[in-house]
Amino acid sequence: MTNQITPFDPLHNHDETGHDHESKGTPHVHSEASLKQIINRLSRIEGHIRGIKTMVSENRPCPEVLMQIAAIRGATDRVARMILDEHLSECIARAAQEGSIETEIEELKAALDRFLP
Repeated sequence: MTNQITPFDPLHNHDETGHDHESKGTPHVHSEASLKQIINRLSRIEGHIRGIKTMVSENRPCPEVLMQIAAIRGATDRVARMILDEHLSECIARAAQEGSIETEIEELKAALDRFLP
């Protein structure tokens, strides 16, 4: 059996190593426009994090760094909301049509248990 490397997809469940833990329910197929929008936001967050790293290395004042971290928190929350909205409107709706809604809801509950404090 060969290991296949799959590209990171923010709408799939991946662990820290990037390994895909594909849903056992319905397939997760999303529009190119939706994926592009999410990837673009994540790229901006990535750049923002690099900026904070630079701020720290330049010994910028702690309150300035904390304000930037707060901005990133807000940005990641907005991306999470986009992904959740996409999941509800696409994946859950598709599961309902295909008769696998129970499995999909259980997977969403498990993800929310890890996501929410």
